[in-house]
Amino acid sequence: MLGGILALPAALVRLAVGRGATRLLDAPRVMPEEGALGPAVDALGGEVVRLRSRDGLRLAGRWLPAEHPAAASGGNGSDETWRPDPHEAILLLHGWSGSIAPDLVEYGPFLRRTAGVLGLDFRGHGDSDPGATTFGLHEVEDVAGALAWLGERGTTRVALVGTSMGGITALAAIAVLGDGSLPSADLDPFAPAHDVEAPRPRIVGAAVDSVPPELTVGVGNRMRVPFRKFVAGRMFEAAGRRVGGDMRATEPIRIAGLLESVPILLIHGAADRTVPPADGRRLAAAIGPRVDHWIVPDAPHSAAHATDPAAYEVRVGAFLRRAFADARSDAHIIGRPVFEDAPAGGGLEGD
Repeated sequence: MLGGILALPAALVRLAVGRGATRLLDAPRVMPEEGALGPAVDALGGEVVRLRSRDGLRLAGRWLPAEHPAAASGGNGSDETWRPDPHEAILLLHGWSGSIAPDLVEYGPFLRRTAGVLGLDFRGHGDSDPGATTFGLHEVEDVAGALAWLGERGTTRVALVGTSMGGITALAAIAVLGDGSLPSADLDPFAPAHDVEAPRPRIVGAAVDSVPPELTVGVGNRMRVPFRKFVAGRMFEAAGRRVGGDMRATEPIRIAGLLESVPILLIHGAADRTVPPADGRRLAAAIGPRVDHWIVPDAPHSAAHATDPAAYEVRVGAFLRRAFADARSDAHIIGRPVFEDAPAGGGLEGD
């Protein structure tokens, strides 16, 4: 009798873990509130795009061309000195559940005053192909596909902007894919032109919002059960077995040491109960001196922009422009092919 009583809670935990793992992997493709966003998305203009992830899935997105800051601000804003470069772009990455549409409506208008914006629907979200939601493990392949799409169109410098899971994926992409500053070692200069892939854009910076150091923090703090972070850890283990990989392998705290080459703006809300400020400070300390950590007063999870839009747009805009400007200044050094028989003075014919 006693054995049966003790076995009951264990069975309930296994049931909860199994259901929780299913929910983690099966994020809602669109959210109910997105039905009313059609006119706002259409007002942004741009174009609907289709591209493929690096592992072959068809992904949907929307491209918003850059707007000259002076035109967007009526000609009297402080942004008038900035000139968007057609070779630069911002890749906008959404969080768990729903499409990119809400983020395009909220962030697109001010981001495009710095550079063109590609908003991407992750696999299993929006209009992209079905796929499990893996909190960055497989979504890195989506980022790789988006970078290839941008590179084919002449983009040479990209900044990543993401909130919650989008921010997790942005950091994972830097660690897994690299920042793109190194030339491809296996590029065949004698291959037919149609077989040579376009150069991958360099990742010059990442502005990430509401990112937890561990996945169990972000998920566990949303649960109302005892030992919630332990249960969340078992959920990720179960989900990982289903997708054939460790979903926590690319969580931010584990890859923090691989992010030193890229400037990062890390944003957290002071009123965030999902990723409390203390956890944000732990992640900032792990990333090191290249991080600019900003805690927004009174902001809940993923709501820093909604809480203080003016300060957010100034802070994020300034960070992105500084990252692009720094990359422009050393573009003559990073990513340029070097030939042993280059003319004296380092120039290349046709420069």
